[in-house]
Amino acid sequence: MSFADDVREHCRVHYVEPARTGGETTITIRAGDVHSALGYKNRHPLVCSALGATTFEESCRVERIAIDGPLNGANTVFTFRIL
Repeated sequence: MSFADDVREHCRVHYVEPARTGGETTITIRAGDVHSALGYKNRHPLVCSALGATTFEESCRVERIAIDGPLNGANTVFTFRIL
């Protein structure tokens, strides 16, 4: 499993599925929170890349509706619509 796969799996388990189960329609994911949870060092661009990829949207059945904050940083926040 690649680092990007780890990011996608973590976000699916800890963000997408709980929100879907709870009936929420959108989720926000801060790259720095995922980075810290996975114990990464200096991999913010990888986290942002994994969350910004179409692969994440397709595998988790979500649609990206916004990206806020700095490019590829800890405070980059992704907002998704749950499909």
